[in-house]
Amino acid sequence: MTLLTYPSPKPKSAPAVSVVIPVYNEEENLEELAARLIRTLNATGQTFEIIFVDDGSRDRSWEILTRLHQEHPEIIRALSFYRNFGQHQAIFAGFTAARGETLVTLDADLQNPPEEIPRLLAKLAEGYDTVGGWRENRQDSWLRKLPSRLVNWIMSLVTGAHLKDYGCMLRAYRREVVNSINQCQESSSFIPALANLYSRRVAEIPVRHVERQRGRSKYNWVRLIRLNFDLMTGFSHLPIHAVGLLGIFMALLGLLFGLYLFLRRFFLGPEVEGVFTLFAILFVFVGLNTLGLALLGEYVGRIYREVRHRPRYIIRQTLETPPD
Repeated sequence: MTLLTYPSPKPKSAPAVSVVIPVYNEEENLEELAARLIRTLNATGQTFEIIFVDDGSRDRSWEILTRLHQEHPEIIRALSFYRNFGQHQAIFAGFTAARGETLVTLDADLQNPPEEIPRLLAKLAEGYDTVGGWRENRQDSWLRKLPSRLVNWIMSLVTGAHLKDYGCMLRAYRREVVNSINQCQESSSFIPALANLYSRRVAEIPVRHVERQRGRSKYNWVRLIRLNFDLMTGFSHLPIHAVGLLGIFMALLGLLFGLYLFLRRFFLGPEVEGVFTLFAILFVFVGLNTLGLALLGEYVGRIYREVRHRPRYIIRQTLETPPD
């Protein structure tokens, strides 16, 4: 059992570019992805490595990655988790293992074509620290687009960096930014937002997005809701402050309404016509209280996860050729 927590020093033969790809049940896409990646990166004329991180896949993904490493031992490396720890944990593991001066992240589903990588590298060479892609003409259903827009709005609000697409995993980072990210040891975090915190100049460019041809998406509504709560509480106290301000406003409104009912009763006498109105107002108050408790619970839960100091992930197996 291997635990990777802190970044190891880069060897002298470090490649120029490291591509980190989280993998979860993507057996149908891996061979095509590897072939297109190698062809695209060879065309750049830069040295490179490709790091696949198998996030506890239950299909033949690790078997295929093993074969790809055997066919290209100098450029393809692979890590395997004991179980599914999550996409961002897989990227953290890839960042820790990567040796390149520039790091690129990419999903394994081929919806973001790997042929877009040279455009990100060219933009990074203009002096930016982080370059993200935003999915132009996104080929997803509105059930995926709607929560993604919510995530983008929330992240722009809490981080102050107004980007069009925080959910696009096709991104490029300078080594200095990744080194700063690797020093963050919290148990859960959102890498694009962390990168913005540690970048002086951030850019975003449109990238192609195609419909998924094989396999199924790994995100559902439950995971997206959990991600939203994690984002809100992981990078800002704004949500709890907003609920507090709303609570003050509702308390003042309730006080004024109570005063109105008292005066109405004093001048017009008792009446029962407003019972359902009072019930409606009560439901609003109860809903706000529940939301406030949920946010407090999320913050307390994050503290609980951190104080346990459990590892982010556990690596079961590593496939790599030792550098010269």
